Amino acid sequence: MSRRADRLFQIVQILRGRRLTTAALLAERLGVSERTIYRDIRDLSISGVPVEGEAGSGYRLMDGFDLPPLMLTTHESEALIVAIRLLKTWGGEMLSQSLESAQEKILAILPEESRRKAEQTRIFAPDLGLQSHSRSVFDQIHHAISGQQVLALHYRDESGQLSWRNVQPLGLFFWGEHWLLVTWCERREDYRCFRLDRCLNITTLDRRFSERADRSLSDFLRKVKRVETH
Repeated sequence: MSRRADRLFQIVQILRGRRLTTAALLAERLGVSERTIYRDIRDLSISGVPVEGEAGSGYRLMDGFDLPPLMLTTHESEALIVAIRLLKTWGGEMLSQSLESAQEKILAILPEESRRKAEQTRIFAPDLGLQSHSRSVFDQIHHAISGQQVLALHYRDESGQLSWRNVQPLGLFFWGEHWLLVTWCERREDYRCFRLDRCLNITTLDRRFSERADRSLSDFLRKVKRVETH
């Protein structure tokens, strides 16, 4: 559904920028069949988008039609920009690049007044280099969590003791100063948390895992909540 919604939006954007657009051109641009384009055009027309034209000759939008701007309040717009600034500073490089692109898209579709105020927000997240090591391994861990890949950690704990652990990474949490990796530790057969800045070496193993009801992030959070309430 998400893929189709994106495609319908793209069709409208393409039609907005051209006088007449054939189904063949739309199909080529969007990587689908002409039959799919015909169906999409029909559904757009049914939903109220004023598409003119017909199969074989091409399509265009009636003059004066435009998509409504993204309906965000000024405070919502500012909140998004601030959140992006925070994650760009404290997250990994890949996430930072994606956020840069997301910020450009958000600013581009905001009404002028909301865009101006969002860009002028005085809330910043300066990069002081305090999390350079954590940021360098963030993408690797993030990728392992998404792909459910086992990690081998060479870790120094609070007392200075060194250990090797094979862990199933479940989630990353930011505690203001440090990123914390929540895992299922295969050595301890239990949940364990590791600070990224104390990981001396991280290796992604060629082995995957599947979360179980008793070895999952949701189960970990339930247990933490139960401890906090007692």
